[in-house]
Amino acid sequence: MQQSVLDQMQQMGHEQVVFCQDPHTGLKAIIAIHNTTLGPSLGGTRLWNYNSHEEAVVDALRLSRGMTYKSAISGLNLGGGKAVLIGDAAKLKSEPYWRRYGKFVNSLNGKYITAEDVNTSAKDMEYIGMETKFVTGLPEFAGGSGDPSPFTAYGVYMGMKAAAKKAWGNDGFGDRTVLVQGAGNVGQYLIGYLVKEGVKVYVCDINEERLKTVKQKFPTVEVVANEGIFDLEFDIYAPCALGATVNTESINKMKCHIIAGAANNQLADENVHGPMLVEKGIIYVPDFLINAGGIINISVELQGYNKERATSIVEKIYGRTLEIFSLAEQENVHTQLAAMRIAEKRIKDIANLRVGI
Repeated sequence: MQQSVLDQMQQMGHEQVVFCQDPHTGLKAIIAIHNTTLGPSLGGTRLWNYNSHEEAVVDALRLSRGMTYKSAISGLNLGGGKAVLIGDAAKLKSEPYWRRYGKFVNSLNGKYITAEDVNTSAKDMEYIGMETKFVTGLPEFAGGSGDPSPFTAYGVYMGMKAAAKKAWGNDGFGDRTVLVQGAGNVGQYLIGYLVKEGVKVYVCDINEERLKTVKQKFPTVEVVANEGIFDLEFDIYAPCALGATVNTESINKMKCHIIAGAANNQLADENVHGPMLVEKGIIYVPDFLINAGGIINISVELQGYNKERATSIVEKIYGRTLEIFSLAEQENVHTQLAAMRIAEKRIKDIANLRVGI
């Protein structure tokens, strides 16, 4: 029997879920607010053609929860939220569509601040910004920080280097091989960092146009089919598309030493697959830690944007990754759980601090 939305909210600790629809523009939106202990919830707006409304709800709940952990472990004074919009981006995106959505965001009075995510852009944020001030990731000419993808990719690169240091004793990749699954904006920026370091990169994506773009930019990159990727030999797996690719079937096939990528919710079931990775000796960099570069960047935008400051904070992902590896060993737990404990402790400590005022 499928759980109700309220049951799922209670199980995952959500504060609020808002359903929005507008027949004129075709807008169907779910805004999930997980936790606002540290501050207003900040998280991107994802536009995706979900198979069902139930699937969209689950995605919103999981993604918003991940944002809470992401902000907490990154030391940001922000909570976790996420919005998912249901439908075909090619057919729906328009000025009225985004402005209507902006009105819904504005009705939450700052409890949720939106940003870019899958199938949304700085231009879309500009339209949203016509109806609300609770939006980040605006174009640079509009006073924003623009596309957060380069910062997300840089954070992944930092976490990947920390994992290399853990696995091989130094953070240089040398003649290592990396499979990047997903050639979107973040994946392409990550490939750029890796190619520059001389890494042999394999890439796969369901979008053929993206793969053509990657080959034009980086001729040395080898395109591989999506099917059977875990039959290949490579050192690092970098999931940079949708979640749950680290599951029982894929783990049993994996030959890699490290998983370090930008996708959210990479573990299909963190309680099952976190321990499985430990048993197999695969180093896993928790997703909400390694992919926090984008939200770090836009959090700086809220304070008055400074690119150098944003970059310096993103670079801290390297040291934080090593700390989590140490804690996981000390407490004999998988790295995802170690990272969650650090995030949860910070939330609890700040909650207690505020109660004591």
